[in-house]
Amino acid sequence: MKEAVRIDGPAAAGPDLEQLLVLVARGDQDAFSTVYDSVSGAVLGLVRTVLRDPAQSEEVTQEVLIEVWRSAARYQPARGSAMTWIMTLAHRRAVDRVRSAQAATDRERRAALLDRTTAYDEVTEQVETRLEHEQVRRCLRGLTELQRQSVTLAYYRGLAYREVAELLAVPLGTVKTRLRDGLIRLRDCLGVSA
Repeated sequence: MKEAVRIDGPAAAGPDLEQLLVLVARGDQDAFSTVYDSVSGAVLGLVRTVLRDPAQSEEVTQEVLIEVWRSAARYQPARGSAMTWIMTLAHRRAVDRVRSAQAATDRERRAALLDRTTAYDEVTEQVETRLEHEQVRRCLRGLTELQRQSVTLAYYRGLAYREVAELLAVPLGTVKTRLRDGLIRLRDCLGVSA
């Protein structure tokens, strides 16, 4: 049978980890100090392989060791070694931290997508507006020159009928008639009911 090799020197005489956990369950701080010294490196190593972030690994290691202090009474020697129990606590806590971080990242990503995505109604409205503008331009091209100039000056530049008449050098009545006729043709071309 193979003998276990210890890298840190000869095994210290004293209670083993299982016995120490029994003492920790009774509130023995010296026993916890010994447990802490003997398992903290292994716990940190395991947690660090799961998390990879040194700061979070140290934080989770502290949480695991606090959990060992608080829940030592739940350790059952018949179900496995004390080291296995502690390392299981460490692994579960590290995996929980990874899942929590991933869930937070996913929530932030979804929130960013919602902020960045243009609402469907805005897109529809922009498309409809562009189509309407194109249809108006097409219908304006179907008017006579005087009708198109009169409508453009009165409705797009905001000039009064009298100003349109002066600018085009035609009588006011002619401008009003051309505007009326032009608007009727635009209405028919656009398919607007009266």
